[in-house]
Amino acid sequence: MDVSQSYREAWEGFWSTTSDAPGEAIWDSDPSLTSVPDSELLLPYADASLPVVDLGCGNGTQTRYLATRFARAIGVDLSCAAIEHARRADPAGVAEFAQLNLVDAEAVRALHERVGDTNVYMRAVIHQSEPEARPAVAAAVAALVGQRGRAFVTELTPASKSVLQRAAQSPGGPPEKLRRVFEHGLRPAGATEEEVPELLRAAGLRTLASGDTALAQTEHLPDGTRIDLPARWFVLAGG
Repeated sequence: MDVSQSYREAWEGFWSTTSDAPGEAIWDSDPSLTSVPDSELLLPYADASLPVVDLGCGNGTQTRYLATRFARAIGVDLSCAAIEHARRADPAGVAEFAQLNLVDAEAVRALHERVGDTNVYMRAVIHQSEPEARPAVAAAVAALVGQRGRAFVTELTPASKSVLQRAAQSPGGPPEKLRRVFEHGLRPAGATEEEVPELLRAAGLRTLASGDTALAQTEHLPDGTRIDLPARWFVLAGG
């Protein structure tokens, strides 16, 4: 299968019109708020001598941090423009970056054949994927971890949609970074409460640990409050 042309164009359009400035994408939070605490949850279960693949890496902010915790870090994204951002932000080559469509099972298998079993970091990818593509995204995680890898997956819960709706209804309309998400046709918080764990189970992944969290955004409400989106995290192993 493949993602729709409109979905692909939405992401290319978003990243093509995003500057290289850190934090311009609403989800591009500092690693201290994201991959740092996430790594502390994953590492007790993971072999850090294995590579880590950051699925949906965007401009590579989290990938570059993950490269300090694992033997090798590879960031992949559907958007070619996102990968160009990531490479420009990493002139020292701390991490590796490549375009990858997660619903292309053959391309995912080829990556696994190249790097072997790997740890996976995936932050808020399933919830914004097209519904028909979500099983393939979960299957990609399972294919990459194989037997030895472990995965850290965080996904927005439906409660985050209410937070976004309140932000969008602020006086003057949505904050600028949120407005850009809507303008490019991106639809956050699309998955239901039970859909994500069911997708992970159906892909053959076992949950080793899980918990509630919030994804810190780089945008604020008019009163200065940072937008934090309710989410749930999972540490996973292959079947």
